[in-house]
Amino acid sequence: MTEHTRLLGEVVPALEELSAEAARIRDGEIAKPVREITPLSLRVHELAMKCTRQVHDLSVSQYPAMKDGTENLALLAGACSQISLAATLCNFAIHHRTEILLYEDADPTPATSRDQLRRTSEELQRAAATYRTVSRRLSRRLASFSARAEDRRATYRTVSRRLSRRLASFSARAEDRQLIAQAQGPSPQKATSAPPAPRHTGSPKR
Repeated sequence: MTEHTRLLGEVVPALEELSAEAARIRDGEIAKPVREITPLSLRVHELAMKCTRQVHDLSVSQYPAMKDGTENLALLAGACSQISLAATLCNFAIHHRTEILLYEDADPTPATSRDQLRRTSEELQRAAATYRTVSRRLSRRLASFSARAEDRRATYRTVSRRLSRRLASFSARAEDRQLIAQAQGPSPQKATSAPPAPRHTGSPKR
């Protein structure tokens, strides 16, 4: 959990940096949209994949058994969707700025692209706020001895319930197999073949 806490904390400044970069591009003329926005889009996409992978890793760890673990996972999943949306908005900003090359009636101004970049910055800021909250919760929990003890007990109860269900399922399957065997009756034994009759050889003639 300590490593996960560290990674959660690293996401916050990365999101804030990307949000500031989106705002900086928005304030310009966006004269070269592909060259200006694509690096930002790629970085946001990469961060979205990294965060989604971490949420998955947390979901299969002891984290869901900890206090507020499932709620925090839901918050992080929502933040991942916000980061993914921000990456998509970057691509929309590129598209809307280059539409003039494809359609005569397209808007020649960067107004639409600026709006997309504004939304990109906002989504990244919302995700950063969520990550900051969850990271602080987990840090406080790990720093508290009583909280760690409570989490260990919750983890033990969760593991015990899972083990009990598996044992019950195993016993039920064994009982089912026994009932099926009884219903089918004893398996017929194979008939043993009679041994071949010995060949009698007469005494040699003189």
